[in-house]
Amino acid sequence: MATTVAEAAAPGQPYDTPYATAPYNPEKPPKDSHGHHGGGSSSAYPPPPPGYGSPFASLVPSAFPPGTDPNVVACFQLADQDGSGSIDDKELQSALSSYNQSFSLRTVHLLMYLFTNSNARKIGPKEFASLFYSLQSWRGIFEKFDRDRSGRIDTNELREALLSLGFAVSPVVLDLLVSKFDKTGGKTKAIEYDNFIECCLTVKGLTEKFKEKDTMYAGSATFSYEAFMLTVLPFLIA
Repeated sequence: MATTVAEAAAPGQPYDTPYATAPYNPEKPPKDSHGHHGGGSSSAYPPPPPGYGSPFASLVPSAFPPGTDPNVVACFQLADQDGSGSIDDKELQSALSSYNQSFSLRTVHLLMYLFTNSNARKIGPKEFASLFYSLQSWRGIFEKFDRDRSGRIDTNELREALLSLGFAVSPVVLDLLVSKFDKTGGKTKAIEYDNFIECCLTVKGLTEKFKEKDTMYAGSATFSYEAFMLTVLPFLIA
């Protein structure tokens, strides 16, 4: 038994962003798409540029990169009380809160899952540094679209923020996202910073998993039941 998932995304113009890719829009594939549309050397889904600029940098546990802010190093070392070279989810939550970035354990788990691509719930120095700098990028994006400085972004502001990150979601999906991540259960129709991070992580993770199956850039893909469950469940139980 197979489950077909299809979603057409609305076109849009991305804003200046650390995550410099065009919005995912299957109706308008790139000119060069790795052979599916006339050849070319670039991928249909270009990766983000290397370094700390992208909130979604692909990471491998390692030592701190050269030039890492000593305060970031000290923050990690303070959290790594046993000197193991890695910190767990609660230690990461505590380390981030020391910089006035308070996140629920669910958001912390999503951060760890997407930055390490594993459920080990351990994060090393390089991952921590990149995650820390990426959160600064996210904070800047959130504040850019929180134009009334309310500490929340509404549906239209979220749409623009997601476009700036390279994701053009439909109005139906947008309304669903706001309802899910609104702390008031959908009453205010707006989301706060920590829930904004969780929202972005969820959209990013699900989009990347979907694109793995959408090899023809058609906006639709066929999943087996098991593949569908393995795609969705990590985001539901994080």
